[in-house]
Amino acid sequence: MAGNSQRRNRRTSNKKGAQVGSGGQRRRGLEGKGPTPPASARKGHKKNRLASAKVRHESKRPAPRRGGPKGTNELVVGRNSVVEALREGVPANTLYVQQYVDNDERVREALQLAADKGLNLMEAPRPELDRMTNGLNHQGLVLSVPPYEYAHPEDLTAAAFDDGEDPLIVALDGITDPRNLGAVVRSVSAFGGHGVVVPERRAAGMTASAWKTSAGTAARTPVARCTNVTRMLEGYQKAGLTVVGLAADGDVELHELDALSGPVVIVVGSEGKGLSRLVGETCDFRVRIPMPGGAESLNAGVAAGVVLYEASRRRA
Repeated sequence: MAGNSQRRNRRTSNKKGAQVGSGGQRRRGLEGKGPTPPASARKGHKKNRLASAKVRHESKRPAPRRGGPKGTNELVVGRNSVVEALREGVPANTLYVQQYVDNDERVREALQLAADKGLNLMEAPRPELDRMTNGLNHQGLVLSVPPYEYAHPEDLTAAAFDDGEDPLIVALDGITDPRNLGAVVRSVSAFGGHGVVVPERRAAGMTASAWKTSAGTAARTPVARCTNVTRMLEGYQKAGLTVVGLAADGDVELHELDALSGPVVIVVGSEGKGLSRLVGETCDFRVRIPMPGGAESLNAGVAAGVVLYEASRRRA
């Protein structure tokens, strides 16, 4: 009997206890986990590693130099350049001054002009200015100029039509010297034009140098940018403008062109190559400026000024 009792007790002690529930884990396991994140956001994925490497690489890039890419501040470097830029009203935002810099007349004038204009004044050690300018000879003064805010080509015609005037616009094709751009802006302002259009690539932009050459007229004369000069000109033609290209071998002389009295866009090419082929073919007229003195060509700014004067005279 004792043996049987022990066997029963042993069997009773070996019985399974109460079953433990899943606690809802199985049900939650069947639920969706949301949309799958993109490969670039999944840690360990090849695209995620490439994106991380790109961020690390960009963080090591040096500070932009003068005339940097679109969207970066331009740096005017050196005492004479900084003072001239401040005198001409270049729209700067910050003047950096080296610590313990020799306080000569140019430094004092730069500080006074910056204070009068309400610019930020930042004191920085020489190694920091060396890094900012990539080792250029800054002489203890660096002026930061924010990116120029370009207009859209259609803004120029819209402004003219809103004022009840025929648009008078200058488009530049292949002009790479910012001083030429500044000179054209100055002529457009002087003769009542409505703006200048430049290409986004392989062309001069509104740098501090262009602004200085414009003698401050860039503050009231808009400059627009286009991705493709030919398409931009075709858009102007659809808006009713006559496209006049300047060419040394043009078919029409300037004084013979009646179109200048109406809505017109004047296209100026580079001094060396002139108008590009596609731009030249798009023009309604190819006009030459008579030069009895025998010169082969005119500076882009001078040529634009001559034609703008003739257009202004006819409109008056």
